[in-house]
Amino acid sequence: MAFLGKKFNAPIAKPMAPFYAAGLVIMYGINNFATVLANTDEYKNDPRNPALKSAGVDKH
Repeated sequence: MAFLGKKFNAPIAKPMAPFYAAGLVIMYGINNFATVLANTDEYKNDPRNPALKSAGVDKH
């Protein structure tokens, strides 16, 4: 890859590992919260709810 310039042997993944782990924790929390909100009484029977599609329930 000479077209990008000089190659430096700098570690990238090791110093960024805490940020990757924090991102995974945040994504897990958002997914968990979205699942909880989708199962509330207000949105349980909403046709836009993706949980209804995966359960095979058709409201047409």
